[in-house]
Amino acid sequence: VQLQASGGGLVQPGGSLRLSCAASGFTSNYYIIGWFRQAPGQEREGVSCFSSSDGSTYYTDSVKGRFIISTDNAKNTVYLQMNSLKVEDTAVYYCAARLDIFDSSNFCAKNTYGMDYWGKGTQVTVSS
Repeated sequence: VQLQASGGGLVQPGGSLRLSCAASGFTSNYYIIGWFRQAPGQEREGVSCFSSSDGSTYYTDSVKGRFIISTDNAKNTVYLQMNSLKVEDTAVYYCAARLDIFDSSNFCAKNTYGMDYWGKGTQVTVSS
């Protein structure tokens, strides 16, 4: 399994970015895939996830109404559209996945380190 994340960068507060995660090597139709982030000195947290088993999506409270997760099955890619970005969204963002799991996307809320596969992080910096 490989996860290739891209799309990070520097943006002003209130701006938008779209992260992409190209996935390959999946051997199961049941998986959870999503985005996590880690700011300096802070724990890694689940930002947004998608579950293929029930089609559910999860968002951590701080990004609800601003971020949107989506998938393109034809391209084996998951996206995170980030709008109305805030300085506190600054972090390294990681794409991660867990296969052979039949659970809702809320799994990401409490199981940051329960994901089996991780891509390299992409830096998102929100600053004026």
